Formats: sequence, structure tokens, C-alpha cells
Amino acid sequence: MSLQKIKSVIVEDELAAREVLKNYLGKYCPQVEVIGEAQNIKEAVPLLHDLRPQLVFLDVEMPFGNAFDVLEACKDLQFETIFVTAFSEYSLKALNQSAAYYLLKPISIEELIVAVNKVHQQILNHEIFNRNKIIVENFRETKPEKQQVILPTLEGFEVVKMEEIVRLRGNGNFTDIYLQNGNKKMVCRFLKHFSDILPLPFLRVHKSHMVNLSFVKSYNKGGFLTLNDNSEIEVSATYKEDFLRNFK
Repeated sequence: MSLQKIKSVIVEDELAAREVLKNYLGKYCPQVEVIGEAQNIKEAVPLLHDLRPQLVFLDVEMPFGNAFDVLEACKDLQFETIFVTAFSEYSLKALNQSAAYYLLKPISIEELIVAVNKVHQQILNHEIFNRNKIIVENFRETKPEKQQVILPTLEGFEVVKMEEIVRLRGNGNFTDIYLQNGNKKMVCRFLKHFSDILPLPFLRVHKSHMVNLSFVKSYNKGGFLTLNDNSEIEVSATYKEDFLRNFK
């Protein structure tokens, strides 16, 4: 029995980059079938509506509009997206907060295989999760605290607004996230992942703790801060200066 292939479209403005990606997919990702290509947003939107692929390889920066414009114009469609991006801190933060799959240019074959396998697994498990919608909403939202973070939990995914997160605690390979409503989420990511992607008012205060400064009630000279939920967190010497500078 032949395996059902993942119907895919490549949206990328550089011909050479499209050829390389197609070549890699043909060689290393036999589960992918490329059914169409577009070089800009004007070509991409009608093509995606016409072909309705399961997976889109989407260049972040293109002439006439970026990847987020493509997603906005295709929000009535359901497909998984693997973003392809030349490094830019801004787009990477947006993608990381949205738990998106992305590849940095020049594309690494190993990373391509990993990303395709993850998407393939989701398609096989029928995990329909509208990540694209959240990516677009985050991109459009100028206030960071109103942006949403997708949390990969053991059960699947949860979406929370940044402003609902009170504090984060590293717990081995996991991070415990404490929310304003009293709930706690256990997330399959190291604390470092969050210190890389969460903007101020989130601050690392200890090797095991990050806090949302908006919820800090008081700080005492003994090196402990108290949050609105009455939890006490130690501020370690390494992070003290940074904390005092930001906690005005």
C-alpha cells in the first residue's frame, strides 16, 4: 500500500531557493509531494485557495507582502506551515511564541527532515490546531502583553495571553507556568526557551525562576520578591542588578 503523501506548496520569491528546497524534499522527505509553487503573495493566495494543500513552505520576507499577509488572506484554509526565514530576531520571536515550525536559511537538511516529520505526525494524528490564526493575531498585535503564547503541554497545546502569566519555574526538562487565575500548566520546554522568547515585563530572576514584573508586589533587601499571588521568589545575585534596573 502506498503511503498518502503530504500535498505541499512552496512560496518563495527566489527561484534558486525554491529549486534547492524542492531538491531536498525529493531526496530526503519522500512523504512530501510538491503540487505547486508561487513566488509572491499575489500568486500564492489564489494558488493556495485553488490547490488546498496540507502543508505550505512559506518564505517570511517577500516582495508585495510577507508570510503573515499570506496567512491573513488564507485564514479560511487549514494547512500546516513551515516558515523559511533569513535570521531576523523579530520574526523569530513571533514564530517561537506561536510554537511555529521554521527553518533558517540556508536550509539545513537535518532541520528540514525534523520539521517535516513533526508536521507529518500531526497530520497522521489529525491534530488540527489553528496555529496560523494565532501567528497572524500576534503579528498584528502591537502590545506584547496582549500577544498569545502557544504552550506545548503533554496533552497537546494550550494558548494563553502573556498578560495572564504570573511566573514560570524551571522543572527539569519542563517549565511550570503559573497563571493569574490560579491554574498551573506544565509545558514541554526548558525555562531558557521562555527567557529567549518572552519580552519585558518578563524577567529571569534566578536560574529556576522567571517573573512577570507586572505582578510583583514588593521586594525586600534579603533578596526575595513577593508576587500578587503571595508566592515568594528568590532573586539570585547573578540577576539582581538586572532586576533592580527594570523594577522601578
